[in-house]
Amino acid sequence: MKRVRAKTIVTYLLTAAAMALLNFALPCREPLSFALLFAGIACGLDPFLLCGEYVAASAVSLSLYAFLSALAQAAFLLAIACLYRRFRRKFGWERLVYALAAQLPFIFLFPHAGYALLPISPPLQKLILGVLVAAVSLLFEGGLGALLRRVFRCKLTAGELAEISLMWLFTGMGALFSLGAEFFYLVSLAALLLAVVLLKSSPAVPFAVVLSFPLCAATGSLVPLAYYALFASGMVLCAPYGRIAVACALLAMFPAAMYLEGLFARSAVEIVLTLLACAVPAVILCAIPEKILARAKKALLFYRERTLPRIALNRSRRAVGEQLYEVSSLFREIETAFAKESPAENSAPKLKSKLQKTLCDGCPDRRACENARLSENLDKLIAVGMAKGRVNLIDLPVELSKMCPNSAGLLFALNKLLAEYGRVAADLERAREGRLLLARQAHGVSEILRDIALAESEEFVFSDEENIISSALAKEGIMSAEIFLYGEGAEKTLSVTLESKIPGRRIAELCSKALGVPFALSEKIPLTADRACFIFKKKPRFDAAFGVASRPKEGERASGDTHSILKIDERRFIVALSDGMGSGEAAHDVSDETLSLLESFYKAKMPSETVLGTVNSLIAFSSEETFSCLDLAAVNLDTGIADVVKIGSPVGFVLSGETLQVLEGESLPMGALEAVHPAVLRVELKEDDFLVFMSDGITTAFGSSSELCAYLARMHPLNPQSFAEEILKDALSRYGGAAEDDMTVVAVKLTKAA
Repeated sequence: MKRVRAKTIVTYLLTAAAMALLNFALPCREPLSFALLFAGIACGLDPFLLCGEYVAASAVSLSLYAFLSALAQAAFLLAIACLYRRFRRKFGWERLVYALAAQLPFIFLFPHAGYALLPISPPLQKLILGVLVAAVSLLFEGGLGALLRRVFRCKLTAGELAEISLMWLFTGMGALFSLGAEFFYLVSLAALLLAVVLLKSSPAVPFAVVLSFPLCAATGSLVPLAYYALFASGMVLCAPYGRIAVACALLAMFPAAMYLEGLFARSAVEIVLTLLACAVPAVILCAIPEKILARAKKALLFYRERTLPRIALNRSRRAVGEQLYEVSSLFREIETAFAKESPAENSAPKLKSKLQKTLCDGCPDRRACENARLSENLDKLIAVGMAKGRVNLIDLPVELSKMCPNSAGLLFALNKLLAEYGRVAADLERAREGRLLLARQAHGVSEILRDIALAESEEFVFSDEENIISSALAKEGIMSAEIFLYGEGAEKTLSVTLESKIPGRRIAELCSKALGVPFALSEKIPLTADRACFIFKKKPRFDAAFGVASRPKEGERASGDTHSILKIDERRFIVALSDGMGSGEAAHDVSDETLSLLESFYKAKMPSETVLGTVNSLIAFSSEETFSCLDLAAVNLDTGIADVVKIGSPVGFVLSGETLQVLEGESLPMGALEAVHPAVLRVELKEDDFLVFMSDGITTAFGSSSELCAYLARMHPLNPQSFAEEILKDALSRYGGAAEDDMTVVAVKLTKAA
């Protein structure tokens, strides 16, 4: 609180001094301080204090009518300011009208004899001067706002620098005409010394040029501009050697310049005062503690616009993107290698050869069989055996049974070979499925790496929108050291460095209004004790609320139904219901395993077709009995589009107002076959729509789908949790109060994002 109070006192003391000086800026003591009064009120300073300072500053004119003119102007602006405060409004475009209207007392009361050089009457001169003062007031508003809220906090815009320069021009002229050139030199040279020591670079030269403006205007010459530019250039050259060298450079150049201006031909008092105006700032600069200067340099560095880090970051992202592309191509090659199918081998000739060696080579009737051309009949028998897995007497061709003296031995030997063939074929099939599983995984990893490579290859560029945000925050008195905006569409991300105490919700509202993009706070990262980086992301169009109601089968401690609600990122989530075959802990484990696998794959953002095929294969490999029904919906909160996957599960529903949409599929449970073929549906959810998944314990209780549809059509839910509980309650009542199977209801309601 003490720090704020001291800053406030200094602010009003400086405005009072500036008002007094501004009234000396023009030859006839015209109240140019009105521009500072108007700017201060528009920038939110206390109107009572400002008006009192303005009336007091009018005393420099030594005129009663000048005092009455200032009093009338102050009373008018004070009344306007109080009205705006009463109705909690801010000044808009109408402030120009107020600035012009406030010039009427000046035009009719202020004593002004006019300038003889102008070929127009004094009243008309006052009218023109009043309009000019009103225009200057608007420029002072921008400059004062930058001084109060932005200087030493962030980089100023070119317009703000020009407005501050205009304020210095008139205030410096007032100082020259009222306090003399010596005081002007004292202030301007002190500012120049400090700028050179802190900046140590070329920006000190244009700063020196601006400092010379009042001297140029007062003398009607550009010679002071050349002197100040020369002072700054010489001191910048000495800056690497320390501040003492900088002070010595000024002490050498300033007297030389004054010698050229004829200083040493004037009185001794003038000579001493002028030289002291240079020596005093130099001595003070050398006496300032190093800690204070280091702190000031650190502040300027922290708030300087960062260009090189953004360039370095882009180079790093480009290199990472290229490397990810290469790794993605590698996994694509792995996919191609594992997915390549070997040509199918005809095993029938091998079986026939082995059978003949085992049974026919030592048979005395072999020649007779060959003469009868029974080889084709043997081929038919082997083909039937490969199709059925074994053969019997019914499968034996008639000609072969008549001619072969050892039919029983033939069938026995063939069945033995077929059994061996079946085991080898099963091993080969498992190996093939393993290769395909690896190929699918390689494909998924390749797709993920490719997407990351695309995202990482996008460069961060400077955007005009960053300046728009900076201006919008500045109007509210919020200064940001750095603003970083990148991404397009739904991926647009905004990073802002601010004071930690500022509410993130307020910043989000201001940025959203400035760009017309709904932002929400995503993360807040502390940087220092009092500053933090606020990260905002585009707010999705919708939000979601969830409800779950579950009951295990009567007599079981664990339910075979499991559910999952998983946030993938800020704008996508999945909701799933898995029903393991049977009930109890074993079914629960199967169901939970299915959802855990699905969650892991979706978190990695793997393509859906790869996810479902891989999870199905893993479950199928684990055991022949572990089957699981699945309902899954991946919902996009920007569009409301839901991709619904149903595998062996009962019907699901979408309730939209008075409309009921049925979601059903006919695929087998996951893990029942080695290749799953899910039913994939795409539905568009709207605001206040409900998506409902149920396990078969619920649907069976209602007897038929038509009865369940009729029941849901009568409902008008508001809350997803109470909706799920109501469905479970009614289903239990149909069972007589005892659950005959595991029962679960999952409900999702889409709402408009707040």
